[in-house]
Amino acid sequence: MTNPGAFENQPGFIPPHGGYQKLKSYQMSELVYDATVKFCDRFIDPRSRTHDQMVQAARSGNKNIAEGSQVSGTSKKMELKLVGVARASLEELLGDYQDFLRQRGLGMWPKDHPMARTVPPRPSFSRNRTNPPKPVTPPHPSDSSNALPPKLGTAQPKPPNPS
Repeated sequence: MTNPGAFENQPGFIPPHGGYQKLKSYQMSELVYDATVKFCDRFIDPRSRTHDQMVQAARSGNKNIAEGSQVSGTSKKMELKLVGVARASLEELLGDYQDFLRQRGLGMWPKDHPMARTVPPRPSFSRNRTNPPKPVTPPHPSDSSNALPPKLGTAQPKPPNPS
């Protein structure tokens, strides 16, 4: 019978893990979280369920990336599960922003929209960057909603049809 602790002293038994602050997905999710808090505080009633749900979805996306990275050394299955939860949370958040725009008759800008050029560009992250810039919330809700990253990992939705 093998000693259960025998592997603990072997170098490399638990693969490297953590370091999530250097991941582009984490850095972007942190910007999304910070911008969502500012957006919700500015444009959505703080007592509303929507305010809480949007902030919590943004937080969940951010924190699950971090937690997935931390647990990756001991469980790849759990890492994938947590990253999936992060992705689903950010998907939910995107839907909330789309709902916000649609319910107010504000369209979602395509990437080449003239107003998109007035919004400060999204930061590009280098591999060694650990302190991404904090978001600036434009004054109009349409500008603010459209300034956020479209979605981490999938295509942008189509703008609403004018009818």
